[in-house]
Amino acid sequence: MVNHHFGDHPGSVSSESWNLAVTRESALAEAQDFFDHRLDQFGLTQDAMIAGQISMNHSMLSAYINVGLLHPLELAREAEHRYLTGVARLSSVEGYIRQLIGWREFVWRTYQRMMPEYRTRNTLNAHTPLPEFFWSTDTDMFCVKEGLTHVQERAYAHHILRLMILGNFCLLAGIEPIETNDWFWAMFIDGYDWVMVPNVIGLVLHADGGYVGTKPYAASANYINKMSNYCKKCRYNPKLTVGADACPFNSLYWDFLSRNFKTFQKNQRMQIIFRPVSTLEK
Repeated sequence: MVNHHFGDHPGSVSSESWNLAVTRESALAEAQDFFDHRLDQFGLTQDAMIAGQISMNHSMLSAYINVGLLHPLELAREAEHRYLTGVARLSSVEGYIRQLIGWREFVWRTYQRMMPEYRTRNTLNAHTPLPEFFWSTDTDMFCVKEGLTHVQERAYAHHILRLMILGNFCLLAGIEPIETNDWFWAMFIDGYDWVMVPNVIGLVLHADGGYVGTKPYAASANYINKMSNYCKKCRYNPKLTVGADACPFNSLYWDFLSRNFKTFQKNQRMQIIFRPVSTLEK
């Protein structure tokens, strides 16, 4: 039915690729699989990216929580139980529980307190249209293509791919916040409005003026190269800033800092980045 009525929409649905739980029983089975096989390693790999790897030991349960098949507190208690019984290490359990009853609750309260005005914020005056390749995945940037492919095939990408690849590109390129938010909202299986608005407008794009985060999550190719094996598979050189072979993330990064220098020059968390520029100005 989906293919018949929405066959020309982005994404794919087939009996071969379908892997989503649609019942409480199936969702519980997915949770059990995470706790049994990935929770212990979650903290070690949650910020890493490897080509072809979708979960990187993430739970991939957010969609089931958002739709009501799972409750965040029952998952937090099970994670705690795994630590207390010596099955999972503290760093992994702490990180997972913090996301469930820390960040999740903070995002919910931000949405409840700041909407509807919050959605329209654009503090950094970003107005570049969302590139067409966000829908088609047609780009030579391997890291971006990897993230977009995960989203097209599974309606999912783990949080570092969302934040530091797809989100980072939109931040650096100055993509219009509402367009960026609407893309995330439309393409992710866990993309509820209350989830995406604070995460995209605030955390990803820093368009809220620093309400959610005290500094923008802006990074060059150097970060991507350290945290992944993507650059080894890419036609662009992560060490170059200019030229046909230079990674676009590098020139975009320095352009972002340049055009937003006055906004962030007094930000304490960005002093190391801006100190050389400030010294030259003096």
